[in-house]
Amino acid sequence: MSFKKKKFTLPPIIKALDKLPSPPPKPPLPPLPKPPPTTHLAPLPTLTLTPTSNHTNLLHFLNSHLTKIQPLTTQNLLHFFKTKLHHHPHFSHYDFHIFNWVSTIDSFSHDHQTFEWMARTLAITNRLEELALLLQFMSSNPCPCSEGIFSCRRIEPIFQFCINAYCNARKLDDALLAFECMRKLIDGRPGVVVYNILINGCVKCGEHDRAIGVYDRMLKDRVKPDVFTFNILISSYCRNYMFELALELFREMKEKGCSPNVVSFNTLIKGFFRERKFEEGVKMVYEMIDLGCEISSVTFEILVDGLCKEGQASEACGLLIDFTRKGVLPRKFDSFGLVDMLCKKRMADRALEVLDELWRNGNIPSMISCTTLIEGLRKSGRREEAFGLMERMLKENIVPDIMTFNCLLHDLCNEGRTVDGNKLRLLASRKGLDVDEMTYDILVSGCIREGKRKEGEALVDEMLDKEFIPDLATYNRFIDGLSKTRSSAQ
Repeated sequence: MSFKKKKFTLPPIIKALDKLPSPPPKPPLPPLPKPPPTTHLAPLPTLTLTPTSNHTNLLHFLNSHLTKIQPLTTQNLLHFFKTKLHHHPHFSHYDFHIFNWVSTIDSFSHDHQTFEWMARTLAITNRLEELALLLQFMSSNPCPCSEGIFSCRRIEPIFQFCINAYCNARKLDDALLAFECMRKLIDGRPGVVVYNILINGCVKCGEHDRAIGVYDRMLKDRVKPDVFTFNILISSYCRNYMFELALELFREMKEKGCSPNVVSFNTLIKGFFRERKFEEGVKMVYEMIDLGCEISSVTFEILVDGLCKEGQASEACGLLIDFTRKGVLPRKFDSFGLVDMLCKKRMADRALEVLDELWRNGNIPSMISCTTLIEGLRKSGRREEAFGLMERMLKENIVPDIMTFNCLLHDLCNEGRTVDGNKLRLLASRKGLDVDEMTYDILVSGCIREGKRKEGEALVDEMLDKEFIPDLATYNRFIDGLSKTRSSAQ
């Protein structure tokens, strides 16, 4: 694409706009100043604006703002784009047309500031066809700050942003073309970040062979891969069921002096489990510990989930307890998956043992883990342990959901422990649990069965204060029940 330099005057852009079809009649605007009769400039082919019903308004807008830019510099042009044009909902998409138009003016030259702003704007707004035209223009019109054989330092970051946009849009061919164009413009070799963007883009598009090709090109260009390069390729190998090659690349990674991080290990551990090589996966976790690599919650989630799915929940418990005692289990690790699996297998006692061990070592469980275990203990007949866990939760300010609380309260009242249930209700209320009418209904019913008239009447009074008694029939039912309790007591 070539652009012929012209002297900066208003007529070209006005004449280009005047050739558009006229909009429906509207109230006339103040007449625009006519161009000098000696000026005869034909509209540029790049300024082919799409017809719009706001044609007259657009003409007036440009005449009001663009012509006032004196002198026309890149800073002033950017100010116009940022403060005027891009705040207008109907005219902002004409920015690239204006960008091309000002490039034809003799006294004006784009630099890396306008290049970068225009490239980012086109990429963010997904105008990738115009982005390709911009990159072509940049290749034929170097930035003025390029000196002799040295190119502008901002060229690579500009192309890097564009290549990433192409990869996100799954336009690999365009990304590779932009990469080749960038190589011709920059000094030296591209940075590792650009290669990583390309490799990751190929992997996301399912083009594993292309990703390997970019990696080979990277090595040929003597660009040293980093941990992100290896992690992307290891993950791609695992996804494509080439686990042995992933292990080979992992060894190559260490030979090249690149230290693996937690993502590297997690990817391989997941690969071992997919290959049903559970012992090797567990050994890799211990290798992480020996190397001093910080283990994440994701590591243990992969480990626990993989073992539980293969019916090895008990082994997962032993590993968690061991890692807890070694002090390597992350504080934010949530044991919900393991607790849920153990409760489904009617191993709530084992789940309670694991939860207690984690809790004593500072790994406070989540509310969901606790309530899941409480349900498991209730179903297995271990109501005393469930009651103790609920008390412990509340003392640690872990507030349960009202349904779990009411179910446990019902169990206590059925066992003749309504007084204990009421104490638990008072503790829960202090910790922020919003008890409902069902909570009081369970307790009052328990008082009636146990003959505790005084405690029951106090609860009924509280229900009245909280407007939990819907009608007179409900109130009479409670009072009659408590009265019969008094009669039988006499």
